[in-house]
Amino acid sequence: MDTNNLKKLSRKDLLELLLEQMKENQELKQQLEVAQNELKRREIIVSKKGTLAEAALEIVEIFEKADEAAQIYLENVKHNEFNDDN
Repeated sequence: MDTNNLKKLSRKDLLELLLEQMKENQELKQQLEVAQNELKRREIIVSKKGTLAEAALEIVEIFEKADEAAQIYLENVKHNEFNDDN
């Protein structure tokens, strides 16, 4: 609404318009707060996914090293059995 139209409105109409604008402003603030909270939640999820991915990689490395150690142990056991038989 332009300035000329606003000047033509009665005080009551102006107050009603002001109230409508205040309600809309409040609704928009609430929507913004909801959107910001959702963004924070998603940022946390993304952060956790990165952390979980890193942890998964570390666990894979631990299992690989444990598997290598188990293979070495089995080879030593077989080697010792062979030497004990001779």
